[in-house]
Amino acid sequence: MSSYSAPKKLWDFHGGIHPEQNKLQSTMEPSTQAYMPAKLILPLHQHIGAAAEPIVEVGERVLKGQKIASADGYVSAPVHAPTSGKVIDITAYPIPHPSGLSALSIVIETDGRDEWIEYKAEQDYTETNPSRLRNIIREAGVVGLGGAGFPSFIKLNPGSQKKIKTLILNGVECEPYITCDDMLMREDAQSIIAGIRIMRHALQAEECVIAIEDNKPQAYESICKAAEGTDGFRVVLVPTRYPQGSEKQLIQVITGKEVPSNGLAISIGVVCHNVSTAAAIYRAIHLGQPLVSRMVTITGAAVKRPRNLEVLFGTPIEALLQQCEVESDQIERLVMGGPMMGFALHDTSLPVIKTTNCIIAATHKELDLDQPEMPCIRCGACADVCPVKLLPQQLYWHSRAKEFDKAQEYDLFDCIECGCCSYVCPSNIPLVQFYRFAKGAIWTQEQELKKSGQARERHEFRQMRIEREKREREAKRAKKKAPKPKNAAAPKTPLADAAKMAEKMRDEAISQRDSAVDARKAEIQAAVARVQAKKKSTTPKTDKAVPTSPVTPAKGDADKKNGSSTANDSNQQVQ
Repeated sequence: MSSYSAPKKLWDFHGGIHPEQNKLQSTMEPSTQAYMPAKLILPLHQHIGAAAEPIVEVGERVLKGQKIASADGYVSAPVHAPTSGKVIDITAYPIPHPSGLSALSIVIETDGRDEWIEYKAEQDYTETNPSRLRNIIREAGVVGLGGAGFPSFIKLNPGSQKKIKTLILNGVECEPYITCDDMLMREDAQSIIAGIRIMRHALQAEECVIAIEDNKPQAYESICKAAEGTDGFRVVLVPTRYPQGSEKQLIQVITGKEVPSNGLAISIGVVCHNVSTAAAIYRAIHLGQPLVSRMVTITGAAVKRPRNLEVLFGTPIEALLQQCEVESDQIERLVMGGPMMGFALHDTSLPVIKTTNCIIAATHKELDLDQPEMPCIRCGACADVCPVKLLPQQLYWHSRAKEFDKAQEYDLFDCIECGCCSYVCPSNIPLVQFYRFAKGAIWTQEQELKKSGQARERHEFRQMRIEREKREREAKRAKKKAPKPKNAAAPKTPLADAAKMAEKMRDEAISQRDSAVDARKAEIQAAVARVQAKKKSTTPKTDKAVPTSPVTPAKGDADKKNGSSTANDSNQQVQ
């Protein structure tokens, strides 16, 4: 017996229901390619997380597989052209969403050539670093194709601190009407198994379990054959019960472990992916092709030829309905997804996106809309079938009364919105709609509180900045008014240093000038002294000294005396 088929114990989960399957209708014919429409409308928000940002312009020609919008942020995914053609518009278009709102979209006019870009495949993924594999998967725009649309590369990155014990591939497809995974497992099991091997390598998981409900015997046989000879693989048949395909319930059935409230599966060493996601990862790694199409179930009582189609993203839903020969006048409600967790569409021109797994064209009789809503009789049937062990009746009362705090006390956000409670309610109360309303209101309140908190923080920061600047100005003014200390040394600045140098040079110049003056004075004094000494050496010596009178004579007498003396001296010299 091969390792993949070895039976192991299965566990159980609380609640669950057995609704009418309505799967046989759409599996009578093999799947086929959907017709290519004249134009494709590609919303840039086709996944959980931030919408992608366009990187092409109106009028630009694009090729199949070309990236036309890049991921904006970590939790995001790029969008690629599903076929070759010309970009004719980039604006807001209605999108398939419960809100009915519009979102930025890229419109491509197809040229019918279906011309691919040049792409490169990985030769051997086992020789490729897991980080590089995740980057390739991210650039290929692969998201969870089971309905949630969470970017797949994130779930393939457990981090260095976490060890993955079990990788679970979800092939349960428990919701009524939907058969796209069933047909893919029947017709392309090899791609699924190849994709699972890549996932296991990226996660370094110890074991891999492929879970299939026992109402899909052909899919089970096909997967078992494709997985034959692969070590560490187990293909497990699980009992048919809704909502066994929900991640937390399936993990509990396979491993016996419960994912903590508000926790993630990775916290208990488990990662869960959809089988269609595995096939998309195979194409991204082995073929180098990004995610540009998916299998979609077209069914419902108003459809003459229910079947599964391989559909290019952006294809209008009305084109698929026409290909499956729908009776438009019989459509009472158009539902995207299953009858339990899907939502109504109000326009057949809406495009197929990455999370579109099923389109149900339901008639009035099929929906059984004639049963009126009545008051709650407190029977407790809703609590008996709740797979999360909640108290739906209490959640209903508090949600209806807009007592959101009390609803959260009863673990409102643990509700997976499976619809089991609404299905069994004898009063026909749309319980899930009240829960969705309460969740939306709480999210809105939290966003408003977050915005008001951010505004308050900005205001407080501004006030702090104003006060700080005011204190700084006052400190500067006080510093200018304060008297300077007499003995305080002035701070050295380049200008002060220059002034000091100039003063020093000026003092030196004055000193040199004074020295020169002193030297000149000394020279003059020396010259005067030499002259005086010379005069003294040349003066004649006399025998008698000239008598001096004690009485000073008058001026005239002195002149006469001087004159006669001079004359006598002259006469004496002549003689």
